[in-house]
Amino acid sequence: MEKNTVLVVDDEKDIREVIEIYLMNEGINVITASDGIEAIEKLKTNRVDLIVLDIMMPKLDGIRTCLKIREEKKLPIIMLSAKIEDSDKILGLNVGADDYVAKPFNPLELAARVKSQLRRYLNFNEEKKNSEDEIIIDGLTLNRASREVFVDGSFVRLTPLEFSILEVLALNRNRVLSTEQIYKQVWNEAFNNADNTVAVHIRNIREKIEINPREPKYIKVVWGVGYKIEK
Repeated sequence: MEKNTVLVVDDEKDIREVIEIYLMNEGINVITASDGIEAIEKLKTNRVDLIVLDIMMPKLDGIRTCLKIREEKKLPIIMLSAKIEDSDKILGLNVGADDYVAKPFNPLELAARVKSQLRRYLNFNEEKKNSEDEIIIDGLTLNRASREVFVDGSFVRLTPLEFSILEVLALNRNRVLSTEQIYKQVWNEAFNNADNTVAVHIRNIREKIEINPREPKYIKVVWGVGYKIEK
């Protein structure tokens, strides 16, 4: 299993080293930077899952660094600061930080917060990934990872070609695709007047997914143009 990577940004070497030791003890990879400019450069060349970011730093402080990072990335950011005023905490959270830890801090507490933010972030991304694997159109569900189809919760067995045709139409919902467009995307070869081939497969798909194939709910014919899923 690939380890998570945390970027620790602080101008104090001792603090960077303490955080690195405690996070590595939790099985987390650590990259360090001494200021915001270096941190932004490290992000360009490293995969990072979370940032621990000090506010008071030379060259580019934590607030401006956070704003810059948020222009492109959504990964969790935990702010560190020796300031304890609520206004500083609110400012840090308003510019895009996910959590705030005041200095001096307990390294065990910081490690616990890092792990908590990582779990939340990685679980969210996994849920998002899983949702992207599914196409849901009313009662029709296509699972692109398993290449399975369900209609109103019931499994429908499609051939690989039938699934690919349905997938192409579902990915282009509300758009009319000609038989030539469907054929080229599914078969990956020259069309050569294969209208009938596409029509036969679509008729078979309708027989399997439609309650009444003569009055289809999902795959509609646009006469003289092609087919579409309209939802």
